[in-house]
Amino acid sequence: MVKCAGRLPQTVWFIHHQALDYRASVRRLGPVCEAVHLHLSSMTKGQFEVQYAPWLQWTSSPELFAEVFDALESLQSPAISLSLMKLTACLERALGDVFLLIGKECPFLLRDLLASEELAQVFGLPVMDVLRIFVGSPCGLNLRNVLWHGFASPHEIPPMYCSMMVVLTAGLGQLLKSYLQQSELPWAPRPLITLPDLEDGAVFPEVTQEVLSVLEEVMKKSTFILRTMLPYWEVALVKFKSHRFADCATLLLTQLEAGLRRLFATVNKCPKRLLTAESTALYTTLDEILAKHLNDGEINQLPLFLGEPAMEFLWDFLNHQQGPRVRDHLSHGEINLPEFPKEITDQLLAFSTVLLLRFVGEELASVLKEKAAIKSLVRLAEGYSARFHPVSLLRKQVLSCEESIRAWPLLPLPREAEEHVARLEGSCETNACNSLMIKITYELYHHIPENHCVFPDLDHLPIEKWPWPLRELSSFRVPTLFCPRAVLEVLAVLQHIGRRCADVSRQVAASWVRRRRQWAEKTLRSRQRQNFVYMSRSVKLLSPVLLLILLLIALELVNIHVVLGQSIDEYQQYLKFLKSILQYTENLVAHTSPKKNKWIETIELTHTALLRIWTFSEKKQMLIHLAKKSTSKAVL
Repeated sequence: MVKCAGRLPQTVWFIHHQALDYRASVRRLGPVCEAVHLHLSSMTKGQFEVQYAPWLQWTSSPELFAEVFDALESLQSPAISLSLMKLTACLERALGDVFLLIGKECPFLLRDLLASEELAQVFGLPVMDVLRIFVGSPCGLNLRNVLWHGFASPHEIPPMYCSMMVVLTAGLGQLLKSYLQQSELPWAPRPLITLPDLEDGAVFPEVTQEVLSVLEEVMKKSTFILRTMLPYWEVALVKFKSHRFADCATLLLTQLEAGLRRLFATVNKCPKRLLTAESTALYTTLDEILAKHLNDGEINQLPLFLGEPAMEFLWDFLNHQQGPRVRDHLSHGEINLPEFPKEITDQLLAFSTVLLLRFVGEELASVLKEKAAIKSLVRLAEGYSARFHPVSLLRKQVLSCEESIRAWPLLPLPREAEEHVARLEGSCETNACNSLMIKITYELYHHIPENHCVFPDLDHLPIEKWPWPLRELSSFRVPTLFCPRAVLEVLAVLQHIGRRCADVSRQVAASWVRRRRQWAEKTLRSRQRQNFVYMSRSVKLLSPVLLLILLLIALELVNIHVVLGQSIDEYQQYLKFLKSILQYTENLVAHTSPKKNKWIETIELTHTALLRIWTFSEKKQMLIHLAKKSTSKAVL
């Protein structure tokens, strides 16, 4: 049993057990929690800050606890539940920092973190058992999961548990101070992250007062929301209007999961799942809700019911590794809450409005959809496509890199340097590279779908005038929802290649500007001047080579799902081929860096890479070739 004796600075914690009895422990902890709650309730905010603030500095957000105290004073159940969510997230982050004092890789799941030997070494096993009773096990109170997964209504969480978590966090701060003094280890908590701007990932416009008014009306009548959960939605709008965007997003995310879980249970005819708080941590429940298949292998009916656009939005903002992963970052306490982007909250509110509209009467829905702002939101929601899926990001990457490379010819060469370069033109290796480029480019052109490209005579066209139909290829629809692992593996390699091409482009442009200025100012030494001449010759070759690689990426991307038709051996050979291109681009990054400036070697590397691409192309094992074979079989 745990006993909290006297004031917090003199708190002594005891627990006696052979194997932790969660039910008995929860019962015995009840009076302790009540006593702690009465103690905090008797204090003024000033007294609280004087007595407790010093012991809460170890957390990443010590200012949060003053807000928690205000929520407890308000006696408003939704505010207390929200405070407890934020507190458990903050505590998890801080405990991870403590783990890293001794351990190397912090566990992702809170239950694994609380069960770690590292934390037991710092705080003692009895203390960790107490925390497991409150937040670390489905056999205990499991406060963190029942709130973050949207299981608990506002009135189901007694305020005394929030008070107890405040006191426990402060007690941990005391124990940590003692441990740091004894061990003489430095305390270096990880910095909080700030989510980047969505840029073109934002589809919905800013939420207006008209939209908020509609949402206020709809959420009272939408069957998507349980009446017991309505207070959370109401507080979410209050938080948005008061510019507390992280608070608004937290409430929206948990309540979207609560509503989606009910819908999941309904469409899949498994009502028992509605009341099951899974024993695993964050995302297990939501992952199953948004997955293609159920645990028994049957098709999940929820994606079919919601439709692909809604599923793409949810995957974009919750699951994709290169997306904002809002729920993930918020629930793990990784975000600087005051800097949470309004833009993300706008997206969640707009999506929620359109979703709730699907669960009101037809007459009301028809009336509301006639409003200009709502009509626009519905249109945008119905046309939503993935923004943060690897396919979408790769397309964006290819177009951005193309734009960067096409800026190279705008960097003029000094007249004297032009004369030197002209004398070097026509070397055997350069000619061999150009010949291979023409052969490979012709081959790629023949696989551009729907006659999007005219086949020019490249032999009689300057390289800078070669057509590269990358924008046309980016308009082709590629399925992104529920991509198999093999597709994602290939996409990952293609993304790495694209990043390295972009790195080379940036380095070349920066080096060119710097060296050209130094040439004009006559500050280059003899060897540097010669190296600039070699660079000029290499740049003229690298530009079409990088564009050729981008064209190859774009074409393979259009046919990416053909990879599923490969045998295991064909797949391994294909990955090996892609990784050889990746190795070439990585070598280019190294050779074109300011430190190395190995421009002659880049021509040698390029010839080898082009030869490898042509050889593999002749084997007809690229996706463009397999797609053509597949089409031919279908016609037959």
